[in-house]
Amino acid sequence: MNTRSFAASNVLNGVTALAVLVALYLALVYAPPAANLVGAAQIAQRIFYFHVPSAWVGFLAFFVTFVASIAYLWKGGRHWDVLALSSVEIGLVFTTMVVTTGPLWAKPTWGVWWVWADPKLSTVAVLWLIYFAYLMLRNTVDDEARRARLAAVLGIVGFLDVPIVFGAVRWWGQGIAHPIVFGSGGLRGSPRMLSTFLFCLGAFTLLYVALLIQRVRLEGMRHEVEGLKLRIHES
Repeated sequence: MNTRSFAASNVLNGVTALAVLVALYLALVYAPPAANLVGAAQIAQRIFYFHVPSAWVGFLAFFVTFVASIAYLWKGGRHWDVLALSSVEIGLVFTTMVVTTGPLWAKPTWGVWWVWADPKLSTVAVLWLIYFAYLMLRNTVDDEARRARLAAVLGIVGFLDVPIVFGAVRWWGQGIAHPIVFGSGGLRGSPRMLSTFLFCLGAFTLLYVALLIQRVRLEGMRHEVEGLKLRIHES
């Protein structure tokens, strides 16, 4: 890594850290409490500012994997496979945040932790399992080229569940734990709620980009180390 890219990476990391800290302040202090909720439900509603951006980052990460997987099958090139893998790992982390923060928000608000009848909950659980299987696949196939091809196919097919998750509430009706937050007039809430949400969305997107750059770089270093070990062994 040259000096210029190292400096740019440090700047991005610093901006991202600052953005995440500001997002925390906006979500926990600046944003007004939900007027239609009381008690613990009013406090839990602030999870919304992290829950929805986490879902967005998960969708974005799996879309990057989708594109990188197509590029790998079309053009080949290890860098596409590395990008797809790195993005899945980050996307799975954020999707785990989604399925973790969701119940914490739902219980005090709607009185339930999880409802399988809720279409969005069911489809996001399937999405999580698909990409967990993606990582399991990569750990069970020894041949590198075959592993990359199989993972690329799963990365493409798995992404088909993302638009299903996104449209589940509108296609099959609102679930108990997933009312429609974004109506035809936009986000339902005060201007301070909207500005907080948009800032958190941007901060989480920056965090994804920063993590992706570092993860791709780490995978490149791992590959170089493995190549060095192989050359030493052969000599």
